[in-house]
Amino acid sequence: MAVLNFYEIIKNGLHFNKFEIEQTICVEYNCPLENEQAWICSQSDYILHVLSGRKTWRTIDGEWVMEAGDTLYVKKGVTVVHQFFEDEFCMLGFFVSDDLIRESVKEVMPGVPSDTDEEEPQFTAAELSSNQYLEGFFQSMLTYFRGEQQPEEYILKLKLKELVANICCGSENTALISYLRSVATQSRPSLARIMESSYCCNLSLSEFAKLCHRSLSSFKRDFQVHYNTTPGKWLLSKRLDHAAGLLFNHNSNIAEVAFDSGFEDASHFSRAFRQKFGVPPSQYRKVTA
Repeated sequence: MAVLNFYEIIKNGLHFNKFEIEQTICVEYNCPLENEQAWICSQSDYILHVLSGRKTWRTIDGEWVMEAGDTLYVKKGVTVVHQFFEDEFCMLGFFVSDDLIRESVKEVMPGVPSDTDEEEPQFTAAELSSNQYLEGFFQSMLTYFRGEQQPEEYILKLKLKELVANICCGSENTALISYLRSVATQSRPSLARIMESSYCCNLSLSEFAKLCHRSLSSFKRDFQVHYNTTPGKWLLSKRLDHAAGLLFNHNSNIAEVAFDSGFEDASHFSRAFRQKFGVPPSQYRKVTA
């Protein structure tokens, strides 16, 4: 199954009710997807607030069932979305650029240093508790979406900085706050964090580079420095190790294990698995059972 770029679908889609400012997008979104489950990625963090319906977001760290009134902060990278079709799903979405996060965090946390090597914490998503400030923000944005004229760019930027500031000051999630602080101290996202959370996704190297906010050449160079190997070799090894764990701990069939480990072709998976572990996947399961 292909991984859909959620950010670019919204950015390039002509039928969405949206506002754009620099690399940041605000959208009133009615789900057009037909599949029950979909892999989606975004090179930008996003905050979603559900207006109606229900949908599940799943990352390597957990799963969140989002219903009307719920709000979720999702870090750039890949997630699996499970859709429910009982009611129409509608949400407000805010794709916030790293530059806007840096600017907002430094205004509300003036002691945050700049351009450091502070390690980015392990974090993929967090549900935001409802409060009067967030509710007021979403209601004010609905007024803009339902209006006939697009608000001025400087007003939109102030509103989005207000959103990030409210999250920084009002969230009780320490992992989220730590992550936002790390964004403010780094010029680019952590390549290692993104790769470790996304290696099972069937993305091209160009798409991985985009998630890491790098050109393809700088992505390959930085990857070699960090892992002392090429992206292709590393991805193959990580996916095969992941597949071995699934074979040992789950009852999924070989095709499902291959898909869940990032392989499109089950026969290619079986050949690569045998080359690394000395036995085909079916036999490996029997040996380790």
